[in-house]
Amino acid sequence: MEEPKGIVKHILLAKFKDGITEEQIDQLIKGYANLVNLIEPMKAFQCGKDVSIENLHQGFTHVFESTFESTEGIAEYVSHPAHVEFANLFLASLDKVIVIDYKATLIHS
Repeated sequence: MEEPKGIVKHILLAKFKDGITEEQIDQLIKGYANLVNLIEPMKAFQCGKDVSIENLHQGFTHVFESTFESTEGIAEYVSHPAHVEFANLFLASLDKVIVIDYKATLIHS
């Protein structure tokens, strides 16, 4: 098994509160995506909505993935004023959240 050089993924699973509209969610997604323009260590961002037929989502409807070059980059991102301001707004819209940071491991067969 081989770890890539420093690349760290920051995964957030979200279940929005019942009263949050699709328009509000769209605005929050745009705000989240804009962080990549404001916070240098954040190298990429993508997101999506659950489309699984397995029904194992436990109420989580959206996934957000950010890419960083290091765990230090994530620490800088978490404490950055733009992230702090956005996180306060975003988290207030959520009923449940899970955050996982990981370094991908390549497995050769």
